Amino acid sequence: MSFLKLSLSAAVPEKKGHQPARFFCALVLIMVLLLTTGCSRGYISSYSDNTGRKGFALTSVYADYDGRLPLYAEGFGVPGEGSSADIGTVKACGLFDVDGGKTVIEENLTTRLYPASTTKIMTALLAIKYGDLDKMLTASAKVSDMEWEAQRIGIEEGDKMTMDQALHYLMVYSANDAGNLIAENIGKDYDDFIRMMNEEAARIGATNTHFVNPHGLHDKNHYTTAYDLFLIFKECIKYPKFLEIAKLGHYSTVFHDKNGGIRAIEVSSTDGYVKGSRKSPDRIKVLGGKTGTTDQAGCCLIILSEYDTGRRFVSVILGARSHSYLYACMNRLLDQETVYLEAEE
Repeated sequence: MSFLKLSLSAAVPEKKGHQPARFFCALVLIMVLLLTTGCSRGYISSYSDNTGRKGFALTSVYADYDGRLPLYAEGFGVPGEGSSADIGTVKACGLFDVDGGKTVIEENLTTRLYPASTTKIMTALLAIKYGDLDKMLTASAKVSDMEWEAQRIGIEEGDKMTMDQALHYLMVYSANDAGNLIAENIGKDYDDFIRMMNEEAARIGATNTHFVNPHGLHDKNHYTTAYDLFLIFKECIKYPKFLEIAKLGHYSTVFHDKNGGIRAIEVSSTDGYVKGSRKSPDRIKVLGGKTGTTDQAGCCLIILSEYDTGRRFVSVILGARSHSYLYACMNRLLDQETVYLEAEE
């Protein structure tokens, strides 16, 4: 945040017997400088969670960590510059021109919503950025501590696998137990990992996001926005390892159980595009992404796609009513890439 250059040339001229005028001008200058510098510690801006699709208010939020954080992604326009499109009835959606730095389509970008397993892109980001992918992990009893119907590969206490294997199961199959395994092996402990998730989100600029777990199973205090999710995903795709895993339709590996025996588990991607069960529109290739589904969040998906000209886009949908409807809406959103690029010609 830069200092505000303030000119007092038009202020009330000093006159003998008018000392209050001088005092008033000095007071105004001090207040402006204090507001624009944010004092000596980190100071961040956050957009309101009740702003809707067009326009939004700014509020100031004091940060307990060092450094100033951007309100929006560097080089990107703010929500409100994009157009709307009839893609279907979803809670929120966005289409972003990654290479051109523009918001193309938007609906409810800044509304707080539940992310479900799209949460796992942040877990993957921390694993790649701060973890040792060759490290051998040993599962604790906490790894399998979740509701019985939650997606999992069946990791049990004492099982051993590498961080890289856990990361693959997390992203390809959306295994919640793999998320727990990663979380208890980065940082000091599980709770410290959750702290890291929230600090990383704030550092990226996702200031309307709060995580309480590494997988996205429902919690009323676990939320994000479509725009914040885009910011996190845009950070993820900077890493070749993330893209390498996100594009996989299938994954198989072997790891050891607590008795030293071999376990072999093969999984298929939860992303219909990369698995091959869903087809993207002509001229558009889906390079990878992450799904998410809970009763409260609905069906969610964020993907990276590439137009046949080489232009890359990120698309996100939160809160579709079913998986088939999610992909129908996503294809209509992807169709807007053609509309957008043809308008540029």
